[in-house]
Amino acid sequence: MNAVTNLKPRDAAGRPTGSRVVAKQLLTLDEHVVEIMSDSGEGAQKCGQSFGAIAARMGYGVWTVEIIPAEIQPPARSIAGASGNRIRIGRKRVTNGGDETAVVVAFNEQVLLGRVNAGELKPGCIVLLENMWAGSSDPKIVAQFTETRDRLVAEGYRVHEVPMEQQCKLHVPDPRKGKNMFVLGMLCNLYSMDMDLARDQIHFIFGKKSEKVINSNIALLEAGWQWAEDNLDFKYSIPATRATEAQMVINGNTALALGILASGMDICAMYPITPATSVSHYLSDIFEKAGGIVHQAEDEIAACAYAIGASYAGKVAVTVTSGPGYSLKQEAIGLAVMAEIPLVVVNVQRGGPSTGQPTKVEQGDLFTVMFGSHGDAPKVVMAVGSIEDCFYSMITARRIAETFNMVVVVLSDAALATAQQPFPRPKFDADWIAPPIDQNPVPEGARPYDWDPVTGLSRRFSPGQPGGMHTLTGLAHDESSRVAYDPEINSRALHARSLKLAAFQKTLMPPPVFGGESGDLLIVGWGSTRGAIEEAVERLRSEGHKVSSMHLAFLQPMQPGIKEVLKRFRHVMTIEGNWSDDPADPLIDDTNRRYSALAMLLRARYLVDVDCWTEVRGRPIKPGSICTEIRRRLVAEELHS
Repeated sequence: MNAVTNLKPRDAAGRPTGSRVVAKQLLTLDEHVVEIMSDSGEGAQKCGQSFGAIAARMGYGVWTVEIIPAEIQPPARSIAGASGNRIRIGRKRVTNGGDETAVVVAFNEQVLLGRVNAGELKPGCIVLLENMWAGSSDPKIVAQFTETRDRLVAEGYRVHEVPMEQQCKLHVPDPRKGKNMFVLGMLCNLYSMDMDLARDQIHFIFGKKSEKVINSNIALLEAGWQWAEDNLDFKYSIPATRATEAQMVINGNTALALGILASGMDICAMYPITPATSVSHYLSDIFEKAGGIVHQAEDEIAACAYAIGASYAGKVAVTVTSGPGYSLKQEAIGLAVMAEIPLVVVNVQRGGPSTGQPTKVEQGDLFTVMFGSHGDAPKVVMAVGSIEDCFYSMITARRIAETFNMVVVVLSDAALATAQQPFPRPKFDADWIAPPIDQNPVPEGARPYDWDPVTGLSRRFSPGQPGGMHTLTGLAHDESSRVAYDPEINSRALHARSLKLAAFQKTLMPPPVFGGESGDLLIVGWGSTRGAIEEAVERLRSEGHKVSSMHLAFLQPMQPGIKEVLKRFRHVMTIEGNWSDDPADPLIDDTNRRYSALAMLLRARYLVDVDCWTEVRGRPIKPGSICTEIRRRLVAEELHS
């Protein structure tokens, strides 16, 4: 920590301003978590995304988390209506949203209360609070502001009142449309960001607007920078080294969309559903230029049927949805399984069941995508663990679907959908692209379902091929696709479709172990929990604990070698974002306890005593929460032994 006093204020270009001198303390940090909170429509999310993008260009590790209210337009100044963005920046690569917030900027005190009540703020958190409400003409609002401010001060928060409204009025007639850029300027000052990069970001955001709009937002940015320079007595510096290779800073949904483009899939059929919709928004802007089609169907069922039809014709199509939409697609997905039509389905999971929590994260759909069908309907199930994974998973999913004539389900979730993270810009590889549709004549005597007795595979027929026309049916059928209820034929077909999963499993590598290859505890996870789990393992290992983790990219089929890894640890547990019973509950015992999804799968498949710990609080699991739970278990184990 370095103390710097009498730091001369400078203007946005770095020149001394002649303003009053403020004694500042410059703190050198490894990382920080900052949040920007506002009512919906005030631009806090855009401010957070922009701050994250600037930080990434500075060379920082970055992870952003959007904080989205359940309602589209909740009432202003409501605790439940808080909208905003959490940004974690650090000198090293950042893989998750981190623990409690160190600095929060709030456009009103009510949205701030939502974060306080949820326990999201660090003790002694610095609060930069809009103070216009102290002068409101409504006595109730004044009382709310005063009560909240005084409560926060009494609880040890460091509250700084900021005249955002007043300052923004000097530059724009409607401060509601300018506060986010003023706040961006404050944060750029506070974290010693390069203002040239910040101005570039303004040009990027408003590039399609008029020069007047761009200039007014730059003025707001510089005003926020100057206000912080003149009025705040502290400043942060996070040493960082700029990346030597080109980086992308995008969220998970954009990465999925770009992955679809890169995979060679050129048909995406979907129906809008939170939090998956922005995949189609991005594709709609770019797909047609690359020869692709985005089809917005009248409902989820039609979207899936459209994608199946396109794949039947020789393409490999993708349909994107979230939990409720996946439930509606299941009958059509069963058709694709029965007819052995390659299809990629992306499920961006959210809280459930039913409508559940549309804007909140959960990992509750694993059993649905694996087993949610009448009859035996084997599908490949993948899970992405990072923003970068979202991109490459689409290429992998298309290749699997086309090679094995199968449905491939890719599980993402709300935590990845809106989170941003920099990763190396992919270098195009021609092998990513789907091959041309096979138009060669079908060999004489070949049948559309000549199942290989070892792999279950059969040649894919396209209706456009000479000799490729055949009847497609969802009924039980024989090798010639003729409806057949013969017991032997039905059994042979089920056997072939199941064999394809086994054949695919033989192509997979064992999952790597993060940490030691053996020890006291192995944590197994899947999906978006990867970054938090691995960070927790690093912390625990630095304390001397023999803890490791293993993250599964494939849930069906599972990768080989897992059982051997499980046996090398004294204890095994999963950490997931779905429901499990707490064994401490009075009614819960060994005969009725419900385990988390992955724990149940591991226990059943490998006959290993796998425990679990889960959170379903509608927010990403924090590495600190994982550490606390693991320490508790390790202490309990020591006492028990």
